[in-house]
Parts: sequence; structure tokens; C-alpha cells
Amino acid sequence: MSIVEQAVRRLEELRRSGIEPPAGTVRPPTASQPAAQPPAPAQGEAASPRQKPQVPSEPPASGKASRTVNIDLGALAAAGYLTPETPRARIADEFRVVKRPLLSRMEANANRPGSNLLMVSSSLPGEGKTFVSVNLAISLAMELDKTVLLVDADVSRPSVLKRLGLPQAPGLLDLLTDPAVGVSDVLLRTNIPKLSLLPAGRQHGRATELLASEAMRRLLDELSNRYADRILLFDSPPLLPSTESRVLATRMGQVLLVVEADKTSQKTLEQALATLEQCPDVSLLLNKISRSEVGSYYGYYAPDEA
Repeated sequence: MSIVEQAVRRLEELRRSGIEPPAGTVRPPTASQPAAQPPAPAQGEAASPRQKPQVPSEPPASGKASRTVNIDLGALAAAGYLTPETPRARIADEFRVVKRPLLSRMEANANRPGSNLLMVSSSLPGEGKTFVSVNLAISLAMELDKTVLLVDADVSRPSVLKRLGLPQAPGLLDLLTDPAVGVSDVLLRTNIPKLSLLPAGRQHGRATELLASEAMRRLLDELSNRYADRILLFDSPPLLPSTESRVLATRMGQVLLVVEADKTSQKTLEQALATLEQCPDVSLLLNKISRSEVGSYYGYYAPDEA
């Protein structure tokens, strides 16, 4: 037995006898007092083989990567939609005309909360608001310094994913009803650069109350403030048959109201505009005009769809 071992053994015997060792004496380790760890190696030195390397903690749930989905761009173009592969198509030029004043107003009101929140709606179903939402989102994503989150807020009749050839998935309503669901759990990144999707999610009987809730306000604040270059574009339900879009409009920076040419009456349009009195900025877009008239109106042609 070495001298050190004999000393440690003697100190242990003294401690058991109730005799405290002299001050400054190093005590042997006990169950409640773990042995001192060897000093960490200096910078640049290799760690001792007996030292266990430090393992970083797991990232929080909010740090999880979002799921990526692939949109069939060929099928999308064949259906009459804008794609990044056809930047000089006529529809691309038309949406450049549409988006420019919207972007100008966002920049002018950049210091106002919610200035990057844009809602697309219509008075009645079938006027082309989802067609406009998808094309406008893709056009905005083609800006050099903008990213776009397209939110399917038509929670009773969601159609954004269907138009893009994607299966339905959890989304907005799941975020508002399940505290365990985080944004990264339902956000879908796409193969269109700088375009992400937030589906409508699971249908809920109290959708209107959910869109008007404090949870929705917090979600909008989080989404709009997380990235300075992000535009949130909401495809909302038509204004007159439902109340969800009227509630949502009160939280928007801008509303783009799609009007079907030669069909939407002036009275219907006036009723729809009356529901948007609390929104600070409302623009009108004339849709489904004949191609021969495109040069004469602020609008463009779109297929006969919602």
C-alpha cells in the first residue's frame, strides 16, 4: 500500500471516530461529495481519453426544420399558373403590375404593426381569389429581397394545397387549438425559392372564434415579426357568405378584394366593402376580363375558379 493510500485510509478512520482532520486536509470522496474532476485541457490541447466530451443539448422544438414539399411546376404551369420557370410569361407580367403598388404601400407603412400582412378575398365564391392568391404569392417570392408565407385561411373550404397538387396537412387551426403543435410542425417549405405554405389544417366548428382569438393575434405577431423580409399572404373565405374573413381583415395591413368582371354587381361589391371598414387599406382587382380587354383595365384573365 502506497503512502498516499495509507494517509487516505488513516483520515477515513479518524473521521469515523468523530475526529475532524486538521483544516486544509483533503478529504477522501464520499457519496454526497463527488471527487473533483481533473482540470479541463488548455485551449489547443487534446482531451484526456478518460474525459467524456461535452454533448450539446437537444435543440428546442421551435428549432426543428420544417417539412419540404415538391410542387409539380410543369403541372402548375399547364393549369394556367405562374411559375419561376416562366418569368417572362404574360401572366408573370400581369402580376408584376398587381404586386408593385402592394409592395410600395408595405414599404411606406413599414413602421406600422402588421404592414406585411396581406389578405386576398372576394365578395362571393367563384370570383378567382385563390387563383390570385397562389399567383401573387409566387410572384412576390420572385422578388430579390422578399420571402413569402402563403396561409390558407379559408378554413371551411381549404383549396390552396389542392391547387398546388399537394395533399391536405395540419396547419393554422391545429396551431390555434393544440398547444403542443409548433409553427415548424406545420410549416411547409416548397421547391419554389422563398415560398412557404401554412395549410388551413383540421376543420373546427368554432373557426370564427379561433381567428378572432388572442392566440391568433399572438400567432400573427410571431409570424410577421420573425423575419423582417417576410410577407404573409392570406387566402381568406369570401366576405359575404362567412364571417371568418371579416374578423381576419381587422388584423391585416392590406386587403386585396377580387371582383369578377361582368358578374359581381355594384350592390354586392358595396356590401363587401362595408365589411372592410376597419381595414386601413383596401385595393380592388378586376378578374376574369377577356384577353382582348387586358390593355384597358387594371386586371387580368383567370380560369373560372375560386
